[in-house]
This record gives sequence, structure tokens and C-alpha cells, in this order.
Amino acid sequence: MSAGRLITIIGAFLIGAAGVLAAMAWTHFPEPDLDAIRAEAARYDARIIRDRFGVPHIYGARDVDVGFGLGFAHAEDDWATIEESLLAARGELAVHAGRAGAQIDYVVQLLGVRDVVDAGYESDLSPEARALVEAYASGLNAWAADNPDAVRGGVLPITGRDVVAGFVLRTPFMYGLDDALGELFGPERARDIALAPITDAAPSDAPEGSNAIAVAPSRSSDGVTRLLVNSHQPFDGPVAWYEIGLHSEQGWNAHGGTFPGAPLVLHGHNERLGWAHTVNHPDLIDVYALTTDGDQYLLDGEWRPLERATARLRVRIWGPFSWTIERPIYRSAHGPVVRVSHGDYAVRYAGMTELRQVEQWYAMNRAQDWQGWRTAMEMQAIASLNAVYADADGHIAYLYNAAMPERAPGWAWRDYLPGDRSDLIWTQTHPFEDLPLYLDPPSGWLSSSNQTPFQSATDPADLLSADDFPAEFGIEPRTTNRALRAASLLGADPEISRDDLLAVKYDHVYAPTSAVGRLVERLTTLDFGDDELLRDAQTLLATWNLSADVDSEAAAIALLTARRAIGNRHTDDPWLVAPIDALRASAQDLMAHHGRLDVAWGELNRLRRGDVDLPLNGGPDTMRAVYAAGAPLGDDGRRRAVAGDTYIMLVEWDEDGDVTSHAIHQYGAATTHPDSPHYADQAPIFAAEELRRVPFTLDEVLAEATRDYRVGAHAATPDTAPE
Repeated sequence: MSAGRLITIIGAFLIGAAGVLAAMAWTHFPEPDLDAIRAEAARYDARIIRDRFGVPHIYGARDVDVGFGLGFAHAEDDWATIEESLLAARGELAVHAGRAGAQIDYVVQLLGVRDVVDAGYESDLSPEARALVEAYASGLNAWAADNPDAVRGGVLPITGRDVVAGFVLRTPFMYGLDDALGELFGPERARDIALAPITDAAPSDAPEGSNAIAVAPSRSSDGVTRLLVNSHQPFDGPVAWYEIGLHSEQGWNAHGGTFPGAPLVLHGHNERLGWAHTVNHPDLIDVYALTTDGDQYLLDGEWRPLERATARLRVRIWGPFSWTIERPIYRSAHGPVVRVSHGDYAVRYAGMTELRQVEQWYAMNRAQDWQGWRTAMEMQAIASLNAVYADADGHIAYLYNAAMPERAPGWAWRDYLPGDRSDLIWTQTHPFEDLPLYLDPPSGWLSSSNQTPFQSATDPADLLSADDFPAEFGIEPRTTNRALRAASLLGADPEISRDDLLAVKYDHVYAPTSAVGRLVERLTTLDFGDDELLRDAQTLLATWNLSADVDSEAAAIALLTARRAIGNRHTDDPWLVAPIDALRASAQDLMAHHGRLDVAWGELNRLRRGDVDLPLNGGPDTMRAVYAAGAPLGDDGRRRAVAGDTYIMLVEWDEDGDVTSHAIHQYGAATTHPDSPHYADQAPIFAAEELRRVPFTLDEVLAEATRDYRVGAHAATPDTAPE
């Protein structure tokens, strides 16, 4: 379920109740102390060098100087998204965004995000991590103080706690907490209640996106270690990638991608090692059906009072006017409680009180070898996300990372659980050593494309077995087309060259056993009688080579049908739309918009950004992943890509351990500035399936510098407007 869907569901619950209007008034925001902000900025000194694509490379004597410079540079390029992300993390979005923001604000208060931050900020975060997030916040404030017309009322000053709250809010959504909450706020109970232990705890089978591949020198054709970083994200918004280079005299040298509001590289590389994340879906969320009587709930035969607080949400009406909504918030021994017409439910999820995500990523950024990086991962502050790793020493690894709850065995933990039993309220998580981990497999390659870690991760002889891990982990049994294709291509190649790896990355083909392959096979065997349109569509389908190439004239009917029948997540149990109905609707769409069925895929599948409008290879769940918005075809009869392949990076360490990397962004560095030359300058390279060399050393950066300026204590008076 998308965050937008969650917003819609909770909105009906939250705003629709009568009598919630508590106050209506002119919205007053106190004026920020700009002198104090500038005095704080003077504690830092950062040099920002922008390369020929406008990518910022930040230099400083200290890590905190680099963090400050990153905040300033990212604000130059994408202030609006950062501002909205931080307001959401504060629970103060509704006063600007109205009804839609109120739902996010309610979730922030329901989950106690600010309480988690306040409780652990001083005690759980190291002084170094606190200094980094505070420096980043100061960089954002410094840019905002210089550009007051771009800043909404009440935003300044941004604090380090705001930055940490963004991690606390966003992390559980990575493994599906938004789905769980949205389901509870639905019109009726969505799942059975587990009445007794069972042996089958299999989760759903809905693929998500991202690819990561590591090749050891023993398997490469030239003794080079390679890492492919290829997360699939939205092209725009709070989880869209932004490319950065970070260089501190204290030894922090990293390059890669980050999100708005994050003060470091989330995945990428330093001199000695690199890592790539992919989404995984272990069972990290438990929902308990409570037995209640008024504001009491039953636990172990005794009635206990629900803890009650009040969510106060300031909601914009129009113009300068807003009102305050008050809604009760409840908690039980299990966690936050959702009270709806079909029952009362408590939610417990991994990382409920965890705020050290930024600490862990910081340690990953600075690690210099496998042991140091593993020590960072042993923190388990990042509650999910696979990680594929490679380093200058030739080590490769694939960790199925998750903060796995220690649960009573045998229960159907993905069903709703009886809320009256305290023995089902877990309090501990499994140690790092219990997680699935591949380290230097004999095959010399590892691949993660959101599949189960027990299939297609490496050569069959080197695979881990699901039987060696507890069923209550809830590790997904799913596979994906991308996993099937990557394993097939890598496994058949005895010496994987750079070109071979890139050919895998840009593969456009669906495996015959994939959901798309099975759908097409089914449709080509049916008898459509005298239905001429369906017969013509079937004849065209029968010619398809299962490739989403721009020149394919059969891919359009196949992939539009797949979009309707199995969706972007490619699950065929159950069908979203009956295959015959999906085929008929897709054929009618093509005829209505184009007057024929055999439309070249590239004519439909488009990358659009400003004046740029380019054809794209690929489609949903191909290694070259492309996802479009809304209906299968837009009003103009085409598909605008909005997600999938975004920031792609290929990192290489030669036999001497020296690193080089190549990367591409789907748009460019100036993510929200249409007047900038870097708004879409990388789009043609991206569409051509090419990469650009990443300048990593200072000499390399200076050789292609287009801007070089200082911010903070020794700032001159540069033109800080984005290019």
C-alpha cells in the first residue's frame, strides 16, 4: 500500500468524525532568530565543489564541517522536499498541508516518534552522531536564513532531533508498517486471528524493487572486485536519491546516494568498501486483537487500563487560517492501539524505540574493512533492508538484514494475534549471528533482487537453506523476475567482465517462469473464437520474445495486459483483473490511442523531465526496472516513468585495491529547479543506459569543477543560487 493510500484511509477516520473542531484562528508563527542561526553556522567551515553535472563534493577539516556543507548544498538543490520531510517528522505538516498532512501528523503522534527521539537522543546516540546531525541541521538553517522567501513559517530553526526523527519515522515504513496501519483503518477486519499455534507461517508473495550484485575477483574476468548499487525508488519526493561526495580530513571519504534530510551516504562506497541496499520483507510487525471493555483491555485474565494521551493536530483550512483537532491516542503493553469500528488492535514492530539508524549508517560510511563494516551492522539499528557488500580486499557479502523478534515458535505471526496473552508480547530480537549471511561464497558472485535469500542469490551449490532458520522469522518465499534473470545470466558466465555485469544490469527480459511469462503463455493458449480484437492481440503476443526493448512491437500489448492483470508487483494469486479482460482492455486502449496494436514499446514507455522526452527500455520487474504512474496508459496514450531505476552506481576495486566508480541519476543534481542546467542533464545518459565517471579524489573533482565556494565561518559571498 502506498503512503498516499494510507493517508486517504486514515483521513476518513480522522477528519470525518463530528465535533472535532477545537479552535479556529489566525496561524501565528514566531519569527526565527536569524542572528543566532548565522552565529551557529560560523562554528563550521565547508568547501563545496560542484562537478560538471552539478553534483556537490563537500570538503572539511572535520566530519561536522562536511555534514554542515551537505546540509547547505542539499538545501540549495531541494529545499522544498527537505522542508516537507522534516515537518512530517516533527508532526507539524498539517498546519501547512491541511488534511493530507494531518494524517501523517497523527501517525507521528500515534507511534510516539518524538517521544522516542527525546528519550534516547542524549543517552543512545554517541556525541559524534549528535554532532553530525546538528551540523547538518545548521547547514539547512544557514541556507534558509539566506533565502527566507523560500521558507515556510515555523520551520526554523531545524534541530538535530528533527533529523533523527526523520529516520525514526521513515525506517518502519521501509518494511511495511504503512500497509499494516492502513489495513487496520480499513472498513472491516482484514485477517484471521490466530487461535492456536500452527506450522505454516508463510507471508505474501508480492515483489518490491531494487537490485544489488557483487562479483569477487575470483569470478571476474580481470581480477577486479565489482559492486552494483541499483535501488529502485520514486523519481521525485522524500525518498528520491540525491548524489553526494563527502570528504573529511578526519578520514570520512564517501560517495553515493542519500535522501532528503539524511546527513550521510545511505548507500555507495568509500575508498575501501561499498554496499547496496535492497528492500526485504521479513515479518517485523505484529497486530494483536484486543479484548476491551471501555478503556480497559484484558491481559492474562486481568483488566488493565489503556494508556491514554491526546493528539493535537494543527490543520490549515485556507490561507492563514488553521484549526486544532484533538484525537485520543491509546497504548497497551503491546504498543500503539488503533480503535476502529471492527475492533481494537495493538501494534508491535521491530525498532519501536530505536533511534540509532543514523549512527549505524555513519559507522558504515567510515568503516575500512569487512570487520569494521560488520561491526556497524551488528548494531541492528536499521531494522530491515538487505545489504550487498564488496571491498578492496576482494571480500563480497550478502546480509539478509533484519531486527528479528524472538517469538514463541509455531504461531501464525502474520495473522492477527490474541491480545490477551502476554507470552505473545516479544521483548528481544535475535542477534546478528542468527541472520542469513553469505560471505565469500565459492561461486564468487552474489545477487539480491528482493527475492528470498534462499533462491537465486548465488550458485545453487552455495545457497543457504530456509530449513536452517526459524519459521517465525517470516522470511519471504517469493522470487522475482529480476532474481531469476540475474542468477541465470551470472551463473552461466564463468568469467564475469565489466561489460557482462552491465549487460545483466540493463537486461530487459522476462523469464518464462516469471509472472509475466506465465501470463503470456496462458493467453496464447486460449481460444478466443470469433473475437477479432482478441485474436489479433493473441497473434501479436505469440511473437513476443519476452523483452521490453524500445523497438519491440509486441511488448506494449503484453506489458499493458500484465499491468492490469498482475500489477506492478507481479503477483498472480489472485489476479487483479481476469487475464482475458486485461487483454481486451489493453487492446482497446492501444486502438483508441494509436489505431493499432503493434506500437513500439519505446513510443509508449517515456522518461519525461521538463523539455526532455525520451524512450526507455525496460518495464516492471525487469533488471532495467521502469514503473509508470496511474493507469496503464495516460491521456496521451503513453506511460510516464515515475519510479524504478534511479541512481545507479558501479564500484570497482582493481588488483591494487584502488577504487573507481561510475554512476548515473535519472534526472540530475538540481532536483527541484527547472531553470537549472542540472535539472535534466543526466536524463539522456540514463535513457541511453550509460554511466559517467565519478570524480572521487580532489584532483579529479577540481579537474571538472564548475563551482567552488565556501560556506560557514570562512564563507565569501558566492552566488549560492543553484545553477
